[in-house]
Amino acid sequence: MASQIHWERNEDPVGIWEHRGKVALVGRGHSAQTDRRWDGVSMDKTLGAKVVEAARAAIEDAGISPDEVDGVVSSGGGQAWHISLGSQWGPLRDFFDPPYDTEDGLTYVTAEWVRRQMGLENATYVNSHGETLWNLMGLAAQVVGDGRCEVCLVTYPNGNIEGRYHQNPSLDAPGRNQWTYPYGWGLSLQGYIFEQYARKYGTNHDRMAPFVVQEHANGLLWPYSYYAQHEPGPFTTEDYLNGRWIAQNLSIFDCDRPVQAGAAYIVTTAERAKDMKQKPVYILDHTESAFSPRSLVQTLDDTEEWTDTQARRSYAGSGLRPEDIDVFAPYDGFAVFTQYFLEAFGWRGVKRGDAHDFYAGDISLKGPNPINSGGGNMG
Repeated sequence: MASQIHWERNEDPVGIWEHRGKVALVGRGHSAQTDRRWDGVSMDKTLGAKVVEAARAAIEDAGISPDEVDGVVSSGGGQAWHISLGSQWGPLRDFFDPPYDTEDGLTYVTAEWVRRQMGLENATYVNSHGETLWNLMGLAAQVVGDGRCEVCLVTYPNGNIEGRYHQNPSLDAPGRNQWTYPYGWGLSLQGYIFEQYARKYGTNHDRMAPFVVQEHANGLLWPYSYYAQHEPGPFTTEDYLNGRWIAQNLSIFDCDRPVQAGAAYIVTTAERAKDMKQKPVYILDHTESAFSPRSLVQTLDDTEEWTDTQARRSYAGSGLRPEDIDVFAPYDGFAVFTQYFLEAFGWRGVKRGDAHDFYAGDISLKGPNPINSGGGNMG
C-alpha cells in the first residue's frame, strides 16, 4: 500500500524542512505493563497485543475515533526489516491460532498486522519500513507533510522473546568479519570507543555515574518504566560503580534492558491538530546521518565526525540554535555514548571533552540542565 519514497534527509545541504511546523504530534499511548519478556502463554501479553493496547490509548489520547486514522507506520520489530534482537518464536515452537499463526504479532508487528487487527479500514497508507523509533517518527512526519495521509498512527513494538540481547549466531566470519565476529555483538565496541574517549580527554568511566543515576531517578517518575514497575528502589552511585564489566569500559549498567512493551503516537497536520484533544507538539525537522567506519570497526574519530554531521543537519533543518533547546534528550541505548551527542550539539555550551564535567553539575529535572528528562533507555 505504500510506495517507496526518498525521505530520510540524510544528504547535505539539508536546508530548512519544507514541512517545518506544519506537522504535529497530538496523541501518545503505551501498553499498561512493561514486561521482561513474553511468557509464551498469555495471549493478552503478546507483542501484538501490547501494540494494539498502545495504539488504542494513543487514539483516545488524541480524542479521535479509529475511523479517522488514514495512515499506519511501524518499525516491525524495532529493528530494520523485521530483524528481532533475539530468537524468533516459530523455529523452536509451534504457532497459535490466528492472528498469532506467524511471526507477525509475536516476534515483530507490522503496520499491516495492526491495520488488520484494529479494523482500520480507512488507513490507505500503510508502511512497515521504519527502522528505529527516531527513524519511524521522521517517516510519519514526512508522509503526513507530503499529504500521503492526514492522521497517522505510529506504532513501535519493543519485544524480545529471550529477554536478552542475542548472541552472535553466525557460524561463518567471512572477510573483515573474521576480526570482529568472534568477539560478539556490538556491545564490546562501545567500551572500545569509550576507552579512546577517556584517553583523549583525560577522564574515566566512574565519571559517568551522575548521568546514569539521574536517568534512573527520572525514569522512576514515568509509570510505564520497567524499573518503576518492577524495581522501584533508588539506584545509587555505588550501584553503578560496582556494576560488572561487559567489556571494559562498558558495564552492565551502561546497557539498556530488553523489554516487552508497545508504544504508539498520532501524527497529523497542524491544521487538523487544532480540533484535537491535546495541545499539539509541532515537529520542526527530521534528519539522519549514516556513515561507514574507515577501518574494521568504528573509532572515536568516526563517532565524533558523524555526530557532528548529525548536529549540523539538525540545526540547519530546524532553523534552531543550541541556545533554543530547553531539554536535551540524546539517545542512550548505551549510556557511554551520550556524551558524543551532547558535545556535538553543543547544548549548554558543552564542547568536545567537556561532557563529564557537565554531568557533575546540576542535571536534575528541576535544575538548569535537564537531560533525558524521561529517563531515556537507562531509566
